[in-house]
Amino acid sequence: MKTLHLPKQINFSVLWFCLLAFPPPITLAGGPRMAAIASAHPLATAAGFEILDQGGNAFDAAVAVSAALAVVEPSGSGLGGGGFWLLKRAADDKEIIIDGRETAPLAAHSSMYLDAQGNPIPALSLDGPLAAGIPGLPAGLAHLAKKYGRLPLLKSLRPAIRHAELGFEVGDYYLRSVQSKEATLRRFPASAEIFLDHDAAPKPGFRLVQKDLAASLKRLGQAGRAGFYSGETAAELVKAVREAGGIWTREDLEKYRVVERQPIIGQYRGIRIVSAPPPSSGGIVLLEALNILAAYDLQHADPITREHLIIEAERRAYRDRDLSLGDPGFVEIPGKQLTSPDYAAGLRVAIRTDRALPSENLSDAASPAPQGDNTTHFSIIDRQGNQVAATLSINQSLGSGFVAGGTGVLLNDEMDDFAVSPGKPNAYGLVGGNANKIEPGKRMLSSMSPTFLQTEDRVAILGTPGGSRIISMVLLGVLDFAEGHGPQSWVSVGRFHHQYLPDIVDYEPGSLTAEVIRGLEKLGHKLKASKPYGNMQAILWDKPKGLLEAASDPRGEGAAWARQ
Repeated sequence: MKTLHLPKQINFSVLWFCLLAFPPPITLAGGPRMAAIASAHPLATAAGFEILDQGGNAFDAAVAVSAALAVVEPSGSGLGGGGFWLLKRAADDKEIIIDGRETAPLAAHSSMYLDAQGNPIPALSLDGPLAAGIPGLPAGLAHLAKKYGRLPLLKSLRPAIRHAELGFEVGDYYLRSVQSKEATLRRFPASAEIFLDHDAAPKPGFRLVQKDLAASLKRLGQAGRAGFYSGETAAELVKAVREAGGIWTREDLEKYRVVERQPIIGQYRGIRIVSAPPPSSGGIVLLEALNILAAYDLQHADPITREHLIIEAERRAYRDRDLSLGDPGFVEIPGKQLTSPDYAAGLRVAIRTDRALPSENLSDAASPAPQGDNTTHFSIIDRQGNQVAATLSINQSLGSGFVAGGTGVLLNDEMDDFAVSPGKPNAYGLVGGNANKIEPGKRMLSSMSPTFLQTEDRVAILGTPGGSRIISMVLLGVLDFAEGHGPQSWVSVGRFHHQYLPDIVDYEPGSLTAEVIRGLEKLGHKLKASKPYGNMQAILWDKPKGLLEAASDPRGEGAAWARQ
């Protein structure tokens, strides 16, 4: 598999400030007495270390990084979104995932985005407040701080509040994101005032100031979850949403709760895998694909056969995602079956090394709606060995494009992650299944895959944004880890993806050689080149060598630092 070397798009003035404060040697001796953070933005990575330096642990740092990303990377996450935090507490080896996924409003119903003929109305589930689920990120931060952290919530939110109040100079990624969403942002005065420059997409040098968001963060820090889900912030959120055509109520906010869930745990060739459970499909699909591949010697296979087998494993695992996965509070999920090695052995029987099996021959199941690429991920390990892998999202770039009044909170458009109409095409022309249909209070299916890997000698923490391609990216990262490579390789490796339907292999330019492309086409695969995608953030702890390494995806503008 080829490794891509892509240029980073970095705001160098911001980066220079961070380098002065926190020198970034990537590989250091020490082990758990060191700390490492990899995130999608230098200011977020710096925020995490700021909190560690004040006596916080990895979980306090996770609060700081999550909140900072909500301010400095609004295209990927925010207080108006949600996510999953995978934790490992070193003191007792407890592994848990905090599910802060958004929920459908209580007034939501299965036909809310359909016209009179039962067809999805274009963009209705993507733009504006009707597209927004009830946010989970604020509740997740309050839960992290109260149950796992050492510091008061407000203290861990201080770096984010500072960046929101004083502003910061944006980078190229922000400029491109706003340009792509300019028309939607212009529709909503509060959004345009914050994110645009005199009602137009900003130019280089633009300083993003978010004073209302700073005030909302302060209320959250002072009152905990009540500072967002009741009181002044909640009243303003509901008022603004309903005046603009949304359906939120105070009851929606007051009833929202995070859920602690047991992670999905399995094995691949001596590697212990820990990943996200439903309502994320990440852990189950990842483990099912790895179980299928476990019988093959991929490391010594020729490149065409290797990539073919990975594609065929993805095809089958993503098919089961479509058929069976959703919110476990609403759907009976056959998790033990799907992650069983025996089940994988049965799926493997139909895989041929000389021919691709068209997806239409497997089943008439529906394909998931494509989730937004503009999610975010960070990875943390502290000096005691506490670990966090967190993937956060507001779905599409800049979410719904709607800022709720004077809160400064940019709302998600995660309702589009439901099957808008089971069995019928959504705005993208894709369809979904009944397990993920819209129901009041339900959590929409996700592909977010924060993951831990562990052998006797090595520990890895990784994850990435990328919508439905998240799982295939983490899969390639796991396979690269299995071959003995380090985190810089995992985040840089060339990517390709198959999600069952549509029956197409997407690949980054340069990730597959011309010979491999011809070979896969000869086997019956249909291939399509895509833009570079993903933004993986990863950490490796090599115990025998006493080395801690951190790496940030070269496709993004993040920062990965390890230090005392």
